[in-house]
Amino acid sequence: MAVRQRKSATAGPTVLERHLTGNGHTEAATPVDAFNAARRTFLRGERVDMGALAAELGVSRATLYRWVGDRDQLLGEVMWSVASIGMDQAKAAAKGDGAEWLLDIYWKFGDLIIDFDPVRRFVENEPECALRVMTSKHSPHQKRVVEYWRDLLVEAERERGLVPKLDADTMAYVLIRIAESFLWSDLITGEPSDRAKAQEVARALLT
Repeated sequence: MAVRQRKSATAGPTVLERHLTGNGHTEAATPVDAFNAARRTFLRGERVDMGALAAELGVSRATLYRWVGDRDQLLGEVMWSVASIGMDQAKAAAKGDGAEWLLDIYWKFGDLIIDFDPVRRFVENEPECALRVMTSKHSPHQKRVVEYWRDLLVEAERERGLVPKLDADTMAYVLIRIAESFLWSDLITGEPSDRAKAQEVARALLT
């Protein structure tokens, strides 16, 4: 007798992701409502509790999980919503061309994200969860940060005179891994974070 295999909860886009991209259906409470409520809670520096969130929305926990995948995925979406604003701000303020333009964004974004109080509270209160959400390849946050940097590298090559040493996808992944390793070294190795070292290594790769 054939055994039916259960489909992974992380296979394909979540219901939340479809709604965030405009491809979902309208309901009394929606996955975007769940996202917005979780984001408000996160920005207050409070723990995002799935039971409390479901109760606030008037839906079951099963419905909430069907919408967002799981708590880590929901927090990944919330973290990306914060990070994307920080990266846009860093890009708008960056100066120079080529590698110097990229390094300016790299430095400014590191300052913005590591000094942002809601992120620091998340890291301090839930270090293991924060590390998964920010650095796991299964997190929507890390995937989108890498994609953002890939696009920056392509732009720098086409419009700002960058001479790349690696293809944009590989370089973006390496740069983000370097940033994670040094900015969040207190979580990974117990050593203090070292933004200057991250910049030094990134400069060696880009110049």
